[in-house]
Amino acid sequence: MSNRRTFFKAAGATFLGAAAVSRAGAALLPEAVVQTSAATQLPPPPPNGRPYQPIVTLNGWSLPWRVKDGVKEFHLVAEPVVREIAPGMTANLWGYNGSSPGPTIEAVEGDRIRIFVTNKLPEVTSVHWHGILLPSGMDGVSGLTQPPIQVGKTFVYEFVLQRAGTFMYHPHADEMVQMAMGMMGLFIVHPKDPRQFKVDRDFGFILNAYDIAPGSATPQVNTMLDFNLWTWNSRAFPGIDPFVARTGDRVRIRVGNLTMTNHPIHMHGPHFEVTGTDGGWVPKSARWPEVTTDIAVGQMRAIEFNALAGDWAIHCHKSHHTMNAMGHGVPTMIGVDHRDIARKISSLVPDYMVMGERGMHDMAEMEMPIPDNTLPMMTGTGPFGPVGMGGMFSVVKVRDDVARGDYKDPGWYRHPAGTLASEYTSEAPALPAAPRASAPPSDASTLQVRKPSGHDHH
Repeated sequence: MSNRRTFFKAAGATFLGAAAVSRAGAALLPEAVVQTSAATQLPPPPPNGRPYQPIVTLNGWSLPWRVKDGVKEFHLVAEPVVREIAPGMTANLWGYNGSSPGPTIEAVEGDRIRIFVTNKLPEVTSVHWHGILLPSGMDGVSGLTQPPIQVGKTFVYEFVLQRAGTFMYHPHADEMVQMAMGMMGLFIVHPKDPRQFKVDRDFGFILNAYDIAPGSATPQVNTMLDFNLWTWNSRAFPGIDPFVARTGDRVRIRVGNLTMTNHPIHMHGPHFEVTGTDGGWVPKSARWPEVTTDIAVGQMRAIEFNALAGDWAIHCHKSHHTMNAMGHGVPTMIGVDHRDIARKISSLVPDYMVMGERGMHDMAEMEMPIPDNTLPMMTGTGPFGPVGMGGMFSVVKVRDDVARGDYKDPGWYRHPAGTLASEYTSEAPALPAAPRASAPPSDASTLQVRKPSGHDHH
């Protein structure tokens, strides 16, 4: 306990405070690197300090640093950004260094780090280092542990990284607005011994959600539950890049949840184990095989698996979270005969189309006029036609011939002979009809159930 107290006291004494940064002072800060591309940027190996295997941030990038007097220095700039959610739609968000989420911060257990944060937002902000052990005065809660970072000012946070793990950063100032606008990022602390928890490929992303009305570009920040865009690192399928691996690779995927609801993340194909949380690494004796792990609000999970050849879907298993631009007022029309009313409407509206009487898959195949800067409800095309997905959906693409360090999309999987489901076309007699139990006829006393509408009691 005395060592812990000594650490907090010593680390807290290095806090440098806040000041308006003069032009000369700004020249002394580490460079604020900016990245606006929404494509996955492969991180370079660490240029100095302890060695580690960099994480590949899905549709993101890692923040460079410099070393000054043995301290790793980073520079975050909180600012408005424009983010492409998927081809055909951009959003006006808030983030860091040109992107939302902001860049991934990577360092090593035992490193002393110094993070400068410059505020270019139109209001005050702060940064909380989610899950990281540090002095209270570095915890980033505006009004409680520090003054807010005023517009145009720069704060500096400094602490020693006490343990390896998967963490995040986000504001604790006007949090409802700033997180709804996309302010968040990954913070990865690698083990001091690079052989510990070693994997062949290490990926990470954050779950986030937006309510952006069709035809607009700025999130509605007062939304509590009824979001219409469910994203990974502020990207929706088909804008989410694939996870690329080689057959037999040990693969880790780290996921953080900063939405307003839980997400059961499900992966097809190989079974995985939950090997880490934002509280630390899970001992091997406490792990068990899974294909779905539920990630609650504010939690992080690291899962690991041995890669099997194929194209394996990975997605949130809440079905509405794999769609875009959801509308809660759309009625269910399955089984309704539209023909008569469709003829009458078509005489007034020539382009009118009947939708929903057989289900919603037709939406994946139609190219309908939609407002500018709006994504279709279901989109994306695979080797066999429309995928019929959106939102929180991607593909783990595993191939035998992927080279070490190669993360390029290898295209669609070529299924070996005899391993692809196909239409039954045998010339043998038709399959017999399935036996069915007879249903009692309905009458005047049959209960008619009407599903309530609205979200007043969520």
